[in-house]
Amino acid sequence: MSTTDIAARFTAVAPACDFWSVRVVHKRTESLGVTRGITDPIGLADDTGVMVTVEAADGVGYAATSDTSSAGLARAGKDAHAWAKRTAGRLVAPPRTRGNAVRHDDAARPAMWGTLSRKAKVERLHALAAQAKCHDRIGDWGAGFSFSDEESVIATSAGDHICQRQGVVAPWLHASAGGGGETQTRTFGRGGAIRQGGLDVLDDMGFWDAGTRIGQEAMELLAAPNCPEGEMDLLLAPDQMYIQIHESIGHPLELDRILGDERNYAGTSFVTLDMFGRYQYGSDLLNVTFDPTVSCEAASYAFDDDGTPAEKQFLIKDGLLARPLGGATSQARANSPGVANARACHWNRPPIDRMANLNIEPGAASLADLIASVENGVLMETNVSWSIDDSRNKFQFGCERGQLIKNGKLAGVVKNPNYRGVSATFWRNLKGLGNASTVAVLGSPNCGKGEPNQMIRVGHASPPGLFGGVQVFGGG
Repeated sequence: MSTTDIAARFTAVAPACDFWSVRVVHKRTESLGVTRGITDPIGLADDTGVMVTVEAADGVGYAATSDTSSAGLARAGKDAHAWAKRTAGRLVAPPRTRGNAVRHDDAARPAMWGTLSRKAKVERLHALAAQAKCHDRIGDWGAGFSFSDEESVIATSAGDHICQRQGVVAPWLHASAGGGGETQTRTFGRGGAIRQGGLDVLDDMGFWDAGTRIGQEAMELLAAPNCPEGEMDLLLAPDQMYIQIHESIGHPLELDRILGDERNYAGTSFVTLDMFGRYQYGSDLLNVTFDPTVSCEAASYAFDDDGTPAEKQFLIKDGLLARPLGGATSQARANSPGVANARACHWNRPPIDRMANLNIEPGAASLADLIASVENGVLMETNVSWSIDDSRNKFQFGCERGQLIKNGKLAGVVKNPNYRGVSATFWRNLKGLGNASTVAVLGSPNCGKGEPNQMIRVGHASPPGLFGGVQVFGGG
């Protein structure tokens, strides 16, 4: 039975109440991989379920079920109605007023796996991984990817019908070189390579051609000196910028976190409501947009999971803090503008405030221009570790690979490059951004938040960024 049919089935058994909505999700996932020349167990999943939301007597209730029979859907509606009555008079914000009914249906998409058989895909992965095993000192190597195809339908008592389809591919590739009592690992983005699309995305990313480079760079790191220590310029490649954006802009701007709802799990935020419209978050080069309309990014959609239409919004404009990442419920609670970012990780979770596609708008410099402007600094690539305090302010990040910059030119490769800073001042030291040709589309497949936990995918597009006066240090 299709997601649309399940939603129609609920309509026939929905409880009498002020308002109800049903969100039906059908998700299929396939994961393939090879490790040290051995085919990994193939992962296959096919899952369908329903989340029912009921508003009654100024209360809100939820109930989820994988029983999509009429009886199962009726039970879920009854349970959600009961919870709505229990919460009446206890909500921090009243249920929101709905506008006119919305009709939206994504066009049916062709199969995104292409014409390759599963056997052929695995064979290609074996060939790719073998390229990464370019030296006897490569002791661990592998390659793989996962693909998910998801269809969701939101239907409401107000007449809304929103059908959306998303396909996401996330590749991985690594090589670890050992010798002299240490190990150095080089990866293909370390989990940050994720986009919407099919197998064609892997070609666009250069995935199939990266094996030899990854292996050689692991060996190069093994022989490289440690990153030097001191205050200097820092040039971050896009595959490090994305996690910097994620941790020190995205999470601090989540409105439910600002309101204190997230403190028990992953901390609050140094940002307060009175900062919006007046706080200088970064230099005037910093323009950060929430944009779920970019088709290739991991978290693109036309409507969020509350049914709010998505559109591009500036969160930070010319360095000035403009608006938070808050969905309809948090907007009502804070009496603040927000964005369409109420998202759920699956059918058995209600939507909460989440990042979607959070991007830094490009600047005017080429990568060569940025390097040429640095007298003493380091270029860092590919995140390997991160740590940030509970207010999302003080942080420390480590990268896989560094390259020294001396007098405007790239010098030698260094290993274990790290840097530290404070969100509230780090972005104000932004002094250069790459142009549109330097932008890379990346993201996170497993951003965690909420109780019970919700792991969700997030998109980040960014050019390389140049920062002044950063504390840089090596590891051991």
